[in-house]
Amino acid sequence: MNTQKELAAGKRNIWLANPIVNFFRENLGIIIGLLAICMILTIMTPSFLTQTNIFNVLRQVSMNLYVACGMTMVIILGGIDLSVGSIIALSGVITGGLISFSHFPLITAVICGLIAGVVIGVINGVIISRTTIPPFIVTLATMNIARGIAYVYTGGQPIRVMSDDFNFIGAGYIGIVPMPIIYLVVIVIISFFFLSKSKTGRHIYAVGGNMQAARFSGIKTHNVQFFVYVFSGLMAAIAGVVLASRMFSGQPTAGQGSEMDAIAAVVLGGTSMSGGVGKIGGTVIGGLIIGVLSNGLNLLGVNSFWQYIVKGIVILIAVYVDFLKKNSNSK
Repeated sequence: MNTQKELAAGKRNIWLANPIVNFFRENLGIIIGLLAICMILTIMTPSFLTQTNIFNVLRQVSMNLYVACGMTMVIILGGIDLSVGSIIALSGVITGGLISFSHFPLITAVICGLIAGVVIGVINGVIISRTTIPPFIVTLATMNIARGIAYVYTGGQPIRVMSDDFNFIGAGYIGIVPMPIIYLVVIVIISFFFLSKSKTGRHIYAVGGNMQAARFSGIKTHNVQFFVYVFSGLMAAIAGVVLASRMFSGQPTAGQGSEMDAIAAVVLGGTSMSGGVGKIGGTVIGGLIIGVLSNGLNLLGVNSFWQYIVKGIVILIAVYVDFLKKNSNSK
């Protein structure tokens, strides 16, 4: 009898340990919310649940989620990165300019665009990890610096890029699947395994939960902070290159408000603004909710200005839910 109970308990534990089961258990609330929104939009507008529109939503969401994967690690760390929107613009215009004006090879131009984002990430990481200046202030400064460089480099004008190879990066397809979605799958998988399975990932949670305790336990907190901000800069740079390719031009105004969209996705996905808690899977669902809401409002013919209000309300609700969770845990 006991053996049967032990076998049943063992099977139950194996079932609960399944990563897919854990994913649904941890994100059940927002998954239900996403499904409810999709059902409502399907009823209200028949064009929502079509293959073309679904790929369109995923293509739009992908840009936000590149950035949000980096932002998830930043917020788990207990920080913030306001520079990502400007990095999107800077990386896009540098890549476009090197192709159109300097006639650099495509690979070289793309690498230079990515390096631009990494450099801003390095500046953020060095200052934040080596000083006590709040991340909000540091990244606010680099946000203006990166945006200013993009405007100076372009003279405030878009840089048209007439290159089929470059345009394929963001506007091409493999079969019926747009390229940005393929990049998204790769980035999400890498970010998930890095954050949940690697030693550095565990250190990010430790530093975000209690930096002082992490330092006493032997974790090099400066290196962890530095790495996370560099990674965030790289993710924003990837978004910048892909977006420039999709628009067939480098735009100095690109990425405006992207930091808010990324933060909304991260917070809605259950990552705590106080640090130490969060998962990439939740961020993906949060990004999908933001993208589906925006797409649905567009299909319904709602004024685009209302999207700002909706996103603001969503962030407020998500932060309030996080506040309630922390209060209940403390009791």
